[in-house]
Amino acid sequence: MTPISPADDARRTKPAPAPAPGRPRLHRAWARALLGGAVMACALGAGNAGGAALSRAFGVGGYGGHLLSAVLVSLLAVPTVLWLRSARRPTPRRAPQLGPPAPALYGFCRGVAVTGSSAALVFGAGTAAGWVRWTSLHLASFGWFLLTNALVAMLLEAVPEELTLRGYTWAALRERLGGVGAALGTTAVFLVTPGASTVVEAGVGRILGVQTPPMGLVPHGQDPFFYPVLLIVFGLTLVAARTSPGPGPLWASIGTHLTFLSVNRVAFEGVRRHTGWSARIAPEHAALLCLGYLAVTAAVFLCLRRWKRPSLGEYAE
Repeated sequence: MTPISPADDARRTKPAPAPAPGRPRLHRAWARALLGGAVMACALGAGNAGGAALSRAFGVGGYGGHLLSAVLVSLLAVPTVLWLRSARRPTPRRAPQLGPPAPALYGFCRGVAVTGSSAALVFGAGTAAGWVRWTSLHLASFGWFLLTNALVAMLLEAVPEELTLRGYTWAALRERLGGVGAALGTTAVFLVTPGASTVVEAGVGRILGVQTPPMGLVPHGQDPFFYPVLLIVFGLTLVAARTSPGPGPLWASIGTHLTFLSVNRVAFEGVRRHTGWSARIAPEHAALLCLGYLAVTAAVFLCLRRWKRPSLGEYAE
């Protein structure tokens, strides 16, 4: 047997190198990423059920009931995720924060402008091809819908979802997986969040004694095949907006989110929602148009990113 020298023994007993500073372990990154999704799922489910209970208790219906649920969702999600960000030490460079008003407004307008112009381009082409037939525009009703819809959509979906998912979840994964891994991971969490929220809503609804939609991976009334596809494309588009160059990138994804909801509700649900302007589109054309303008939106953001790479400071706003 060959004797072991003291140098060989020291090499064998040498501890494994520690992870690079500032680079969290993979399981911890995923734990924080899933925590962001859990915050949104719990806030959405509890807010919808709690809003229904409060609406019943105070006799509030219609738009007032939707607004009440939206306020509850934001009150549950936004302070929680901002507290999670501030409670962690050290704070990730790309963790979510609302930022000062001027960059936030700039980022928000950037998201609205890119998404709105992409939708106009694709729907314009669809109209020219005969796929889309628009009703006459009732300007007062249309303006009132955009205003009231924006208030509910911002509080119920755009702000809390972007802070929790494209904010906290994306930041946690970006530190460990890089840009592509964070984009795919965040979209995966986004994909399961609506289904998880239905479980929370059912549980809270049972406690509060209110009727809730059935539980499921796909929300009640949505197509079981198209909805996940749409959610994946939409999620990747929101990440593209989140990583776009310029001030207020998180607000760019909020603007994109709001514009997407507004365009789809006018174009595809205009009659039911009394938007003052609506379209008649065959289902197969509707799917192509919706996915098409999301793809154009993502492409524009990616082109902007290649043209001017965002700095770490821009990511963190």
